[in-house]
Amino acid sequence: MKYGFIGCGNMGGALARCVAKEAGKKGGGDEILLNNKTASKAEALAKEISADCTANCTDIRTLAKTSDYIFLGVKPQFMEDMLEEIEDVLAERRERFVLVSMAAGLSTDKILKMAGVPKCPIIRIMPNLAVSAGEGMTLYCSKNCSEEETAAFLEIMNCSGKLAQLPENLIDAGSAVSGCGPAFVFMFIEALADGGVACGLPRDRAQLLAAQTLLGSAKLLLESGKHPGQLKDNVCSPAGTTIEGVLALENGGFRSLAQDAVIAAYNRTLELK
Repeated sequence: MKYGFIGCGNMGGALARCVAKEAGKKGGGDEILLNNKTASKAEALAKEISADCTANCTDIRTLAKTSDYIFLGVKPQFMEDMLEEIEDVLAERRERFVLVSMAAGLSTDKILKMAGVPKCPIIRIMPNLAVSAGEGMTLYCSKNCSEEETAAFLEIMNCSGKLAQLPENLIDAGSAVSGCGPAFVFMFIEALADGGVACGLPRDRAQLLAAQTLLGSAKLLLESGKHPGQLKDNVCSPAGTTIEGVLALENGGFRSLAQDAVIAAYNRTLELK
């Protein structure tokens, strides 16, 4: 199999690393083709992931002509111009290939129209930055794909973390939570660490405590299957220290601010359509 990546930025590069790692576990034979507007970025990535999988830099038209899965990692506002460069190449292909789009706000139908291949198999994904640590949350939906093509995609993405299928009309809402969420979580970690520093902790210790606390709490939530409110109650002893902190968060509108952040991100996604 050949996996092509057009765009090797933060997300495209992270996914290419995941695919290379999974391909390496399969014992070799797969190939990754990379293309980026800044060629040096693709060249550096190719050198990095070649330990796991054969990786080469190539021009965009060769990538479009030969890849079995073509990951479209360019920003939504540049997608149409990029697809115009390879529209004729895609139209001339006779063997099946799968487009994989990670562009926020662009539906599968819109991508296929831009690409000039309305019946082409396509998988729309919305990964988050944690795929670079193998703990990502990737939402996906598909159109025109066979079961085998979808299964092969899920297999090669295994090293990225968890994947969840959603109806396409819910992808944007899901992305406002899992796609934008890491930025909100990083802000919370930083704020927790700042609080620890204010109480006398060294910065590095405070940051470690905050980050591991979120990591462990999230793992406990997923593995226990319990409601987060129940787990919160388990930590809050009567008249104890934790409930005082919870009250401070509530007084500051913590919950409503978190909800507003998700809704604002979702509304912005709708504006990009």
